[in-house]
Amino acid sequence: MANQPKNRPLSPSEFFGDGRSERPLVENAVAHGAIADDELFVPKDSNNFPLTVDLKLLGRGEERYNIFCSPCHGLQGDGNGMVAMRGMKRPPSYHQERLRQVPNGYVYDVITNGFGQMLGYSAQIPLRDRWAIIAYIRALQLSRNMKAADLPAELRERLNQSATPAAKPSAPKDSTGGRF
Repeated sequence: MANQPKNRPLSPSEFFGDGRSERPLVENAVAHGAIADDELFVPKDSNNFPLTVDLKLLGRGEERYNIFCSPCHGLQGDGNGMVAMRGMKRPPSYHQERLRQVPNGYVYDVITNGFGQMLGYSAQIPLRDRWAIIAYIRALQLSRNMKAADLPAELRERLNQSATPAAKPSAPKDSTGGRF
């Protein structure tokens, strides 16, 4: 193995006609998986959501969020994950007004490329899982910031029923005739 024929980088070569050991890139070649899936890629300022949001997608988003995001952002998105509790800079809470208003494309870009101290997860999280995480983050945001008036009528009615205090039980009758 030590005596095998080889060329060092940028060294001259007699093997190739152009005399170079390095080879030019093949025209129009793209690494496998390097092209963004057009239907799942959106610009940073877009608020489009390319997938149908259902319980299955939210479940996948929760699972992926708990694996990749919760160590820093916390299970509820408050920015109080274990990494932050151990002294690293605390990430912002997803419940801030500013982050509730950012477009979905911005969140996608941050997951893909990172922001501040956060590294990008483009190699670790597939495209569809990034969108599942975004759906779950939006659900977390809604869970803290939804007004009762925004709920469907049937859910509002159930909330009103559960908020009505139960009738207090009456005091037991005094069998002693008030002597004690």
